[in-house]
Order: sequence, then C-alpha cells, then structure tokens
Amino acid sequence: MKNLRLLLLPLLLFTFLCTESSAYSVDEDEILVGTRVVPPFVIKDDDGTFSGLTVDLWDHIATELGITYSFVETDIQGMLDGVANGEFGASASALTITAEREEMVDFSHPFFITGLGIAVSYQPRGFLNALMAVFSLEFLWVVFLLLAMLFFWGFLVWLFERKHNTDEFGGTSAEGIGSGFWWAAVTMTTVGYGDKSPRTFAGRVVGFVWMFAAIILISFFTASIASSLTVTQLDSRVSGAQDLPFVRTGALENSATMEFLAEQRIRATPFSSIEDGLRAVADGDIDAFVHDAPIVRYFVAQEFRNQVNVLPNTFNDQFYGIALPLESPLRNQINQVLLDYIASEDWELRQEFYLGN
Repeated sequence: MKNLRLLLLPLLLFTFLCTESSAYSVDEDEILVGTRVVPPFVIKDDDGTFSGLTVDLWDHIATELGITYSFVETDIQGMLDGVANGEFGASASALTITAEREEMVDFSHPFFITGLGIAVSYQPRGFLNALMAVFSLEFLWVVFLLLAMLFFWGFLVWLFERKHNTDEFGGTSAEGIGSGFWWAAVTMTTVGYGDKSPRTFAGRVVGFVWMFAAIILISFFTASIASSLTVTQLDSRVSGAQDLPFVRTGALENSATMEFLAEQRIRATPFSSIEDGLRAVADGDIDAFVHDAPIVRYFVAQEFRNQVNVLPNTFNDQFYGIALPLESPLRNQINQVLLDYIASEDWELRQEFYLGN
C-alpha cells in the first residue's frame, strides 16, 4: 500500500499542475480566426498583415492564453459560417452581437459599444452657402411669385387711376404700370412713402383690398423665403434617424444595420462595401448611408473629406463581440482576459490611437 501511495503521489502532483496551468492555456495547435477588413478595427497593411483595435485585442487574448492563430480574411457571413461549421476557432472584427447570430455562434462579452451613424452629402457653410441659397430654384420661385403679385395689383390700380390721376399714374403705359408696381410694393411693405395713392373710388377699393391681402401675403412670402434659405443652408435633407423612411437610404449588405432598417420598415439599397455606399452619397445617388458611426467617420476622414458629412448623433446601440463556436471551452477564459484588458489603461490608449477620441 505504501508503495502504491508513493507511485500515485507524482501522478497526483502532475495532474494538479496541469489543472492549474490549464486556466490560461490551450492546445498549442494553430487555429484559424476569421476577420474582415473594417478600419479602424481591422486594417490590412501593405505587407498583408493585420492591425487595428480588434486585432490588438485578439492578439492580447491569444498571448495571454497561449493561442497560436492565423487570420483568414472573409466577409460578414463568412466569419459567422466559418465559426458555425468549425472551420474557424473564432472570428474577430467589428462584428455586432444580434439575437439571430447568437443562434449560430456564441459571442464573447462586448468589447466595444457604439451606435449607428448617418453619412450625408457635404454642403459648404457660411457666406458661400448663403449665396447659393439666393440662387436656388426654391428661392427664385418664391421671388417670382412675389413680383407677379405686385405686378397684378399695380396693374389693376393703374387701370382705374390712369385717366383720373395722371399726376401719379399717368405717362406711357410702361410708366403708369411702373408707378402702380411701386405703389403695390410700398403698400405691401407698409412703408407707404405717400408719393402714390389712388383717388378714384374703384382705385381705393383696390387699395383697401390689397392692404388687407398684403398682410397675409407678406407673412406667407416671408415664411417661404426663410424656409427656402434654411433648407438650402442645411447640410442635407436628413437631420436624423426620423428622416430615413422618407429619403433614399443605403447600408452594407448582410450587415446588422440592414437587418435593423428592415425591422423598422426603412427601405435601403444594399452596397457591397462601405466605400461604395459613401461614394453613392457623394455622387448624389442616395441621400444617406447608415453604418456603425466610428467606421463611417474613419472612412469619411480618410477618403471622403469635403464630400460627405457624418451627423453628430447616433442611434440603435451596437455591441461588438468575438464570435466563438457554440459551447466553446475557451469562452470563459477569453471573457476573463477580455474584461480585464478593456478595463486597463492600455486599452484606452489604443482607442485614442485608432479612433482619435
């Protein structure tokens, strides 16, 4: 019996050490990790290697757990399918956690929380924008209607005054109608210089009706002109998510954003890449492109400056996680390392480096 105990003691000690070390170690066999290039979370460098916020996170987790891995570039559906069918040991990018995706794969705890951003066409601001507003079709149409109303009432008062009030509305037809136009303008604006006034009964009836009508019309035209100038000075027809059902909207195909828009009954044109969607906004093919805010801002800053703006507000929170096989034995270990890392100062510094905030 004593000899048996002596034989079992090294075995028990070995088992204990293996159990302790297994808390932060995995099989040394290399695993494949699906990813998708989505700057600034996953950036493909010129030499074919990957960098970015998510890449740094996964590299830290792999180092802590002793995981040997290689990235495999694919699309959103490829990342999910690869994990679900066992081809990938994990998928890491800017992958949003959704209920539908949870049916296919398990997710780690969220490592980044953001919201959807809306990219709209860029419009110049300040004096140039105001100048463009003056020459907009909406503004010119309102001015044309105003001049037509002044001409109509000026012509009408001239018809009654041209024979009996030649001092003020006499002369050639052009001069008389011009005097009537002037009278209509000063009456409408309540300036009333007093140099022109109807004297016949019919002319005064016209003047009486015009004075009251002008009060209503001046309010209408003031509001119309102000509205025209305001609409032209706005960056876009879109000021927030509430406008999306009424404009031409785009989103990345097979994305969580596209699913969300469909749930909200917002028709959206699918695009194969973020660049294509933003280019469609810049070219005027669509009015808004919706995607995760930090990603859209990154692309706009890099490739579409002075062509596309991103609205400041976000909506519909997005939670990024690492996709893992269902009931993965690594999930708890990955979560432990992940939660510890995103609470560290190093994670904050990396966010500042890649996101600029």
